[in-house]
Amino acid sequence: MNNWTPITPLSIEEQNADFLSMQALYESWRTQKKRLQDESPAGLQEFNQRLIRRLSVETGILERIYDLDRGTTESLVENGFREDLVSRSNTDIEPSRLINILRDQESAIKLVVDCVAGNRPLTKSVLHELHATLVNHQDTTEAVDQFGSIINIPLLKGRFKQYPNNPKRSDGEIHEYCPPIHVDTEIENLLKWLEEYKSLDPILVASWLHHRFTQIHPYQDGNGRLARALTTLVLLKAGLLPLIVDRSMRLEYIESLELADRGKLNELARIFARLEKSAILQALSVADDSTRAKHPISSDVLEALKEKFGKRREAKDATLRKVNNIAVDLRKVAVNDLAIAFSRLKEAILQVAETEIHFMEGGTDKKSGHWYKYEVVKSANEAGKFANFHEDHYFSRATVRSGREQLVFVTSFHHVGRELSGIMEATSFARLETFENSDDTRHSTQEFTMCSTEPFVFTFASKKWDVEADFGEWLDTALAVAMKEFGDRL
Repeated sequence: MNNWTPITPLSIEEQNADFLSMQALYESWRTQKKRLQDESPAGLQEFNQRLIRRLSVETGILERIYDLDRGTTESLVENGFREDLVSRSNTDIEPSRLINILRDQESAIKLVVDCVAGNRPLTKSVLHELHATLVNHQDTTEAVDQFGSIINIPLLKGRFKQYPNNPKRSDGEIHEYCPPIHVDTEIENLLKWLEEYKSLDPILVASWLHHRFTQIHPYQDGNGRLARALTTLVLLKAGLLPLIVDRSMRLEYIESLELADRGKLNELARIFARLEKSAILQALSVADDSTRAKHPISSDVLEALKEKFGKRREAKDATLRKVNNIAVDLRKVAVNDLAIAFSRLKEAILQVAETEIHFMEGGTDKKSGHWYKYEVVKSANEAGKFANFHEDHYFSRATVRSGREQLVFVTSFHHVGRELSGIMEATSFARLETFENSDDTRHSTQEFTMCSTEPFVFTFASKKWDVEADFGEWLDTALAVAMKEFGDRL
């Protein structure tokens, strides 16, 4: 049996966790958020609404309250929670019940948004209000009585649990959460420590709050969904965005919580940081409002405004474009690392076939900034982001050919967002090419493979020495994917 232990505050080691790369992203996002609020308020509002709807769908799937196919999910996220968009074959519960649950979960997240807007502190009464909203259409749940029997009981909405709610795992082990008698004290400790962490990194605090709340499991049901709502509260208070734990991440997410049970919170924080980066990059790609009112301005006034604000904009843009310097530095790091890796690959392949390797630094400064635009834009669009080729683009390329097979491994460094944001990402992909024979110079077939499961993000405020090591690890992971694909062809 996994025995319950009282929750603990953040350790000194956890408080000293390195979030330097995230700090730069926070700064860039907050600047760009103001721009979006001025230039694209309707677009930003719709983006936030879709984000809340997606969070509302995925949070219930994670808890296996219902299942829902991807196509219907996208329709509900785009159009709102309407019963006519769901057929019985799309889900494993009645569509009307599904919509009620989704609306409750959406209402809970909107209540979080209202709490942040109204600067309401997180208290026990707010927790109870959130819980009651979240489980509004859930009247019963299961519990275990004093004899160990599973019983069906009324769900106390907005009230702490009266029965233990300790789950039995597939291996038969019981995971013990906080006993009902200690819940009130544990929640008081949780809220007291949370108040002390206002100056700490929001991703770290959100991870801690999420994990410790799930350790307590203060309500009879709905704790996982409420924990994710509380994560959103911490991030919104910090001026950031809600993050969404997708159903495809369920196993990774649960494993990170189990690691946190053993005192290793960093994996959950790493997942949350990755998801927050993704949300920010998608938000930067919000289009300008097409229906904004246009008011005529006197040409004389307009010219005066252009002159006054143009100089300010030029200075600001010059600051944001400092991110290009980081991109050029990382491009050089990439070529150097690839030279080492591909030389080792060549030594291994030479035992069976003649092998050629070539390297290239490309980009706007090399008159080749337009190269690989199609691949980069396509992959960005599929991830809900906008790759900005109006700004400078850089890339590194490594090519290895052995007989009829060739691997072209590209790492692209491109700006993200429809306007200059000072934020760039690196993505890696491979082209696997096959020739008719070893002497051909024209390939007969080619296959495109994304090698980076997530982008490497950096900003104008990043420092080369802060991001270089992390970039090297990221590049090594992407290269491993490409080399495996190439090796399978030889």
